[in-house]
Amino acid sequence: MICSKKRILAAATAVLPLLITPAIGADADLAKKLSNPVASLISVPFQWNYDHGFGSSDGDKVTLNIQPVIPISLNADWNLISRTIVPVVWQNDIAGNSGTQFGLSDVTQSLFFSPKQPTANGIIWGLGPALLFPTGTENLLSTQKWGAGPTGVVLRQSGPWTYGALANHIWSYAGPDGAKDVNSTFLQPFLSYTTPDAWTFTLNSESTYDWTANDWSVPINAMVAKLVTIDKQPVSLQLGARYYAASSANGPDGFGARAAITFLFPK
Repeated sequence: MICSKKRILAAATAVLPLLITPAIGADADLAKKLSNPVASLISVPFQWNYDHGFGSSDGDKVTLNIQPVIPISLNADWNLISRTIVPVVWQNDIAGNSGTQFGLSDVTQSLFFSPKQPTANGIIWGLGPALLFPTGTENLLSTQKWGAGPTGVVLRQSGPWTYGALANHIWSYAGPDGAKDVNSTFLQPFLSYTTPDAWTFTLNSESTYDWTANDWSVPINAMVAKLVTIDKQPVSLQLGARYYAASSANGPDGFGARAAITFLFPK
């Protein structure tokens, strides 16, 4: 029995390097496309985040963001890029001794109308609406409000570098009177560097300003990702850490962590 297990382990060890192949050459360009939020590339990221320091009890939150990105060709000159964020959340004591909640949080849908070609100066951009849906399965997982507003992204890719910013602003327009209104701005400046062998190093901030509470939340993220091919499927593997340079009154604060796996479906 022990010999049989050893043979199985040896076989798996021999086969795994054949299934997982480092990306080189043209696949490095694919890794660079991931740094462009409006690239014509179908991708399905599963992004895990851990944050701490919520409320008076220093609560914890773990979020799995499922973030499919689907480009739609409108004509010879324009794409419509659909970016959806579906958060699945586990949290504990985020509002004092509020106990544990687990379930779906509110879904954000962004649509970017983006030219297929950069401008003469190499600028890539997209504009469109951002929509907030109160899909949270519990009150502490949801704003309970329907929201909408503008979103936009502008960036430039020069050699191995990608730099730019994504932003949106969402106002609530419907929902229970007793729920807090949504009036928030999201700002995401980003800088990334992709190597010829498809490593990508990224520094960004995912800042939110709550205009109702006059509160900033400013997490700074440092991440490293590697594009590999698993049995012919391109996959990006990412690890990172974050630090809250500014925190809202109810947190989170201090350090957090991120890990992600993204499945790519190039045309």
